[in-house]
Amino acid sequence: MSARGIATGGRTIHGAPLGILMLDTRFPRIPGDMGNAATWPFPVLYRVVRGADPERVVLQGARGLLPDFIAAARDLVDLGAEAITTTCGFLSLFQRELAEAVNVPVATSSLMQVPFVQATLPPGRRVGVVTVSRTALTEAHLEAAGAPADTPLAGTENGREFYPVIVRGARPDLDVALAEADIVAAGRDLVARHPQVGAIVLECTNMPPYAAALSEAVGLPVYDVYSMIAWFHQGLRPRRFG
Repeated sequence: MSARGIATGGRTIHGAPLGILMLDTRFPRIPGDMGNAATWPFPVLYRVVRGADPERVVLQGARGLLPDFIAAARDLVDLGAEAITTTCGFLSLFQRELAEAVNVPVATSSLMQVPFVQATLPPGRRVGVVTVSRTALTEAHLEAAGAPADTPLAGTENGREFYPVIVRGARPDLDVALAEADIVAAGRDLVARHPQVGAIVLECTNMPPYAAALSEAVGLPVYDVYSMIAWFHQGLRPRRFG
């Protein structure tokens, strides 16, 4: 509302500037998961991209899905979204195309934090990434996010719970303790193989519930999609002081 008290329209929904493109999933989205609306201290808009299941997006490079994501992003903008993000870090592949299509700020992937976090580290230290699938995360994903092609990686493919439920859809429930153990194990594997790692970025948007446990286990800062979106939203709605 302006100083004269004139309210501006032109959109369907007001007060929720962030639009989130959802994968088509059925697994539980616990508090801290990007797809759980209670995770956010501000209102968000969701749009499910039908047919964009985790196997297709993660393991098949989201082939053929770009038009669907563009259409969904445009729908969110029409509803009132002033910025767009997604619920899968592997969608960094669509960063440029989505930003061009919707003409609002777009942050497709938690991996976009890698260059920023790297700038905070002392010489000789590197950012490492824990991803849902080390074998599926390619140089193209990293390049699209602005991350170095040789970024140290660890995945959860060999875990007992997280990967089978989140990517393979093995069952509709999730043992949270076992999922946490999988994330911690991947982080420990990362720092064991790459002792130069000085901070970790979690690629997967389902991993924030386990970030604190991982940070405690490895003694390093851990960044995830929650940290990225909190920063992203702050620019959309800067805090007023005084």
